[in-house]
Order: sequence, then C-alpha cells, then structure tokens
Amino acid sequence: MTYFPRRSSIIEGVGDEVVYAFGAFLGIFIPLTIFVVTNRNSRITQNQRIHPESAENVRSTREEVQRTHPNRRQASMQNTGEITCPICLGNAEYGIETNCGHTFCGTCITTYWQHGTWLGAVRCPVCRQQVTLLLINFTEAENDVDSPDRQHIIERINDYNRRFSGEPRPLIDYLRDLPTLLRHAFTEFFTVGGLIWMFRLRIIVCFFAAFMYFISPLDIIPEAVFGVLGFMDDLFILLLLAIYISIIYRQYVQNRPTNAPQN
Repeated sequence: MTYFPRRSSIIEGVGDEVVYAFGAFLGIFIPLTIFVVTNRNSRITQNQRIHPESAENVRSTREEVQRTHPNRRQASMQNTGEITCPICLGNAEYGIETNCGHTFCGTCITTYWQHGTWLGAVRCPVCRQQVTLLLINFTEAENDVDSPDRQHIIERINDYNRRFSGEPRPLIDYLRDLPTLLRHAFTEFFTVGGLIWMFRLRIIVCFFAAFMYFISPLDIIPEAVFGVLGFMDDLFILLLLAIYISIIYRQYVQNRPTNAPQN
C-alpha cells in the first residue's frame, strides 16, 4: 500500500480555505479603506466649476448672499490652499459637503436652496446630481466657536436633511455617494462624540457578518470550482456592505439633533 504524506496547512490548526478567505477579505477591504480616506485630498485639488445649467441660479444666489451678508469676505486672486466655494468664490466658511462630494459655504448652499424655486431637493451647482444629503465639514476653529451663524447653518442643514435625505434614488446614486458617505462615516466612527454607540454597533455587526461569510466554507460561487471568479461573490457582498453602511450613516445624519456634536 502506498502512503502519501499529508500536506501541511499554511497555519497549523487552521484550514487553508479560512486563510485564503481572510486574505481575500483584507485584500478587498484595505484598498477600499485607503481609497475612501484619500478621496478627500485628491478631490480638494480639483476645480469646482459651476455647471452651465446652474449658472443663472448661482448668479442669483451670489446677489442674494451679497445683499443679505454685505460684509462677507470675497476670494482673492491668490491660491490660499483652502477649499474655494464655487458660489461666492471665497474660501468656504462653515463648509458643507454634498453627498456628491462638492463643498460650499454653509450660507451659500442654504441660500441656494431657500432662494431658488425648487419643488424638492436641489441639484448640485457643480455636477447637477441631486443633493439628498448635506454633511457638516467645519474646520476645528469653526467647531470651537459657538456663534449664531454656526447654529443657524446647522439648523438649516438639519432641516434640509430631514426633508430630502429619505427620497428614493436609483442604484447608481448609491454608488456615486459611497466615497463621500463612507469617508464621513469612517471619520465619525473613530471620533469622540461622533457616531452614537447604537450606530457604531450596527456597523460592527455588519462587518462581523461579512467576515463570517468570507471565512465560511459555504460560498455562492465556490473558489475551488471557479478559481479567481469565485471571489466575485465576495466582492458583491463587500459592495452590499458598503452600501448598507452608507444607508446607516445617512439615517444617522437625517435624525441628528441640532445640538449634537458636529464633525
């Protein structure tokens, strides 16, 4: 009788399929995390030009902002390295980021909404995507000062989010929103006073469930049969996880009280 030596596993006591699944999980999750975190830095350097279809509304908003805020600082011709608001052309004060990833002054974007003749959620002045969520993007100095302007902007932003963040959207909009929403959710998750523990727990449970699927020997598309194509179901599960986390964060922002800590 011929005996074949037993092949040793990569890690003693742990099946190779578990090791491969864990490696696939890290190989997918880590690049996604790096992309989400670094997306902001690459986006800031991009020129936020007003879309031609928004030009008239933006011009009207500029006049309204100048009329109601005559002392508002205007942009200089020098590049200060800060984010420029496409509406007033000045450095963004009390910055507000849309779900599509464009940043405006809090006063400018709320004036753009309230001064215009909109039947529902506005469209982004830059890319014309429907703005269903406005995200606080204040600087540390602006967060430390409890001014009436800051409180007024937060109230208007919360009012907008409660009205329009729950509107139905096509799947492509969920995918477009992922970089911005995941970045904000990631930042608040590790910030003291950010996401409350209930929402943090939901996110942790989602990651744990996805991880258990990755290390499970049961696959929708088994790698042992389909090879590299067998990881397609893992990618699909990770995409669903990202979309669900963005939905959780959207619900949190929608219901955030006015006096809650802002990030």
